[in-house]
Amino acid sequence: MVGYIWAVLIGIGIIYAFFSGNLNVINESILTNATEALDLILNLLPIIVLWTGILKIAEESGLLEKFANFLNPILHKLFPDVPKENKALGYISSNIAANMLGLGSAATPAGLKAMNELQKLNKEKDTASPPMITFLILNTAGVTLIPTTILALRVAYKSASPSEIILPAILATLLSSIAGLTLDFFIRKRNQKWK
Repeated sequence: MVGYIWAVLIGIGIIYAFFSGNLNVINESILTNATEALDLILNLLPIIVLWTGILKIAEESGLLEKFANFLNPILHKLFPDVPKENKALGYISSNIAANMLGLGSAATPAGLKAMNELQKLNKEKDTASPPMITFLILNTAGVTLIPTTILALRVAYKSASPSEIILPAILATLLSSIAGLTLDFFIRKRNQKWK
């Protein structure tokens, strides 16, 4: 669906440029933006590879497992329907760790595996279960301690002070996590009351 929306928007832009006599702007934009996109990817790639490697080392060394054990009491309260020894909790911990480091791309594989495990526990296969919804909130609004991707973008675009985003990012993600999980809690309680 999103692909269709983008195709329509691009089509409208090209048609407008054609009728307004600015078709050369589109040609210049395509060439310039393609180069900028490649430069951006090349600037971000080393940072993503570095932090993904660190995350892999943490996984291999057992650090992620220790982090998962540290989070277990919290995760059991957030996911009461998930059995204590289920693989999903480990994947959720890995996802949270990657998101705390600001590595959305490194968090994605763990997030997909967590959702797969949560789907195995889901009784209604065509509807998201409460644990799936809670995990989606945690994944989307999760606390970020080191926003590495944003820092890399700020460095790539020559920001005067790239690290000044750290405190606002921590506060924003902390508040969004609290708000999302609080809303999830109240909606879950309301839905249980109506059953």
